[in-house]
Amino acid sequence: MKMPGARKFWLGIVMLATLASGMAPGVSAASPVDNQALIDGLTAYRDGHYSLALKRLKEASDADPANRRARVYLALTQAATGDCGAALGELNRAASQPEDGTLARLAGLAASKCEVNAGKTAAALALLENLEKRYPKDADILYAIAKLHMKAFNDATLTMFQRAPASYRVHELSAEIFEVENRYPEAVGEYRKAIAQNPQAPDLHFRLGRALLLASHDAAALDAAKAEFEAELRLNPEDAACEFQLAQIAQAQNRADDARQHFSRALELSPDFADALVALGKIESKMKQFSQAIGHLERATALQPANENAHYALMLAYRDAGETAKAKAEKATLDKLQRPAEGEFTEFLKKLGEKPPEP
Repeated sequence: MKMPGARKFWLGIVMLATLASGMAPGVSAASPVDNQALIDGLTAYRDGHYSLALKRLKEASDADPANRRARVYLALTQAATGDCGAALGELNRAASQPEDGTLARLAGLAASKCEVNAGKTAAALALLENLEKRYPKDADILYAIAKLHMKAFNDATLTMFQRAPASYRVHELSAEIFEVENRYPEAVGEYRKAIAQNPQAPDLHFRLGRALLLASHDAAALDAAKAEFEAELRLNPEDAACEFQLAQIAQAQNRADDARQHFSRALELSPDFADALVALGKIESKMKQFSQAIGHLERATALQPANENAHYALMLAYRDAGETAKAKAEKATLDKLQRPAEGEFTEFLKKLGEKPPEP
C-alpha cells in the first residue's frame, strides 16, 4: 500500500541530505556505467519518477553488491513507494552501522516510519531512541519521536474513551485537553464531573482550583479555588503546590499574614521551591525583615541563576537594607540576564553586514 504523505515526509529529507552532499556521495570504484546507474536513480527519485528510480538503483545495486549506498538508497526508494517489506531489512542494517552517520540517520528514520505503518509502535520508538542517543540534537529525529508520542497518546486516549467511557479518568483527561486549548470554563466542568465520580482521587481538586483561577480572578473564583485547594490538602496534607496557591489567593485577598504562613508551609514541605522563596522574600522585605528576606532570595537565585524576578527582588532587598555594593552587583547580573543573547539571528545579521541590536 502506497503512502504518499509518508513518502514526501521521509524521502524528502533523504533527498535533501543526498543533494546537499553531492548527487551520489560514496560512489564506489565500479565501472562508470554502474556509477551512472546510481546517479540516474537518485536523479529520478528527486524528480518524482519512482519507477525509473527503482529500476536504476536496482541495476546499480546488482552491478556492485558491495556498494552499501546503492543498496540503502534502493531500500529508501522502496520504502517511499510503500514496499516496506522489501526495504526494512536493509534499512535496519544501515541504521545500526555508525560508519556513515548521515546514511544511518536517514535509514533509521525511514525504518521507523515503516514500523509505524505496520502498527509496530514499540519497534519504531526503539529505533528512534537509539538514533537520538547517537544524534541528540538532530531536529528530524526529535520531531519523529514527538510525533510518535503524540500518536501513542491519541491512540491510548481513543481506546480509553471507547472501553471505559464512564470512568472519571475520561472527564479528567477531557479537562486536561481543554486546558491545553485554553478552554478553562469547559475544563472546570469536566474536573467537576470527575470529582463527582471520585471525590477522593488525588490531584483532581488541585487541578480544578488551578482551572478556576485560569478562567477568572474575580472574588467568586478566588473563593471557589481556595475551597478546592483546601479540599486537596485534606487528601494530601503535604502538598506544597496547594500551600503556594493558597498563599497567592491570600495575597490577592489582602490577607498578608495568611499568605506568609502558606508560603512558609510550602517551603517546609519543599525547601527548594524557588517561587515560594521569592514570594516569601518579597513579603519579608516589605516587613523590613531584610536578613530573612535576603536569605530566602539568595537561595532562590542560587537555585535558579536565570530567574530575573528573584534577582530583581534581591536587588531591592539589598538596596533597602543599605547594602549598596551588593545591590549594584545584582543590578549588573539582572542587566546581563535581560540583554538579548547573541545567537543564530545575530550571526545572520553580521553576515548580512547589519549591526546587531545594541546591548
